[in-house]
Amino acid sequence: MARQGYSPTAVVIHWLIAVCIFFLFVSSWWMMGLPLPSDELTFRELPFQLHKNLGITLLAALALLLYVRLRHRPAPAPDRAARPWMHRLAAADHVLIYVLIVAVCVSGYLSSSYTRWGTTLWWLVELPDWADEDEAMNMLFSDIHLWTAWALLAVVAVHVGGALYHAFRNDGVVRRMLR
Repeated sequence: MARQGYSPTAVVIHWLIAVCIFFLFVSSWWMMGLPLPSDELTFRELPFQLHKNLGITLLAALALLLYVRLRHRPAPAPDRAARPWMHRLAAADHVLIYVLIVAVCVSGYLSSSYTRWGTTLWWLVELPDWADEDEAMNMLFSDIHLWTAWALLAVVAVHVGGALYHAFRNDGVVRRMLR
């Protein structure tokens, strides 16, 4: 019998990615509201390190999800679930989400590499800085990080809208991801 939904591993990773993205957006607003660092004010280190760690973890989770999805492909959705243009829109939405996650995570890491603030992965492994401190490059990658993050939020909103559409139609598409 063919698999009806996604593998349990793919489902867990999908929801892990969703939670990471949600927390990364919430934490970014929190971080930006904090006063600028100084010798006396070093408390920004914890939220920034946590944000960077979640971003790196998100990138690793995406790589794992893509591996699992390629190795364990679910059966196609029933034809009654969507018209052909909807299948193409869903595929484009997924590709855009994946590309934007990579762009947001890589630009954030590169931005951080051009500052004096290093990145320690989960406070265990010191990650390399790829360049010396350079405010212009930091700002360039910060801008890319910002705009790709907003684009990701827009595409995720389309993704959630599509999921709600299928949930209200009760056509089985959402059930495939929840089993």
